[in-house]
Amino acid sequence: MTEPTRPTRIPETDDGAILFSVPFPTVLDAEALAALREMAPIIVKQPYAIDYLHSYGQDSPFFAGLANGRLLGRMDPATGYTYATPRGHDMATGAETDWVDLTRRAARVHAFTVCYFGSEEFLPECPFVLALIEFDGADTLFLGRLLGLDPNAPTLDWIGLRVGLRFRRNSKFKPTDVYFYPFGEKDV
Repeated sequence: MTEPTRPTRIPETDDGAILFSVPFPTVLDAEALAALREMAPIIVKQPYAIDYLHSYGQDSPFFAGLANGRLLGRMDPATGYTYATPRGHDMATGAETDWVDLTRRAARVHAFTVCYFGSEEFLPECPFVLALIEFDGADTLFLGRLLGLDPNAPTLDWIGLRVGLRFRRNSKFKPTDVYFYPFGEKDV
């Protein structure tokens, strides 16, 4: 049996950084080698990218729902305690929760803040309104962006404001695929 042949040369490609005219002596005598100590460092700027694989695991139906215009929460089937977020197990009993559709439930602003600074993804939108949204029949709140209000003129009148849901047309499979807008007058 013969051993597989291994390549004796690395294939040459034009991928990555390419430098031209790097100063280097043509003759490497003792004087040239000593002069290399004074050589300025070579600085290379090159693009760097990596594909990051991430799994949403048990929360995958939540993100699939967002991509299909549905906001899913979870509910403990024994107690009826409902989470407005994708929580796999009840926080009190540890029991597995069931999926529930929150999309068509009445929603209102519970609290809000105006963000004047955000991560790189949100910098172009600053200032923006971030709100805790309460849904009828849900025991916890959902955090999302609130569009359609002037972030430069915040008012406590926004508390209790009925809101509707909208979804990104081109899902990015992120919680920001759902956002809220003023739906009607403040609940009385």
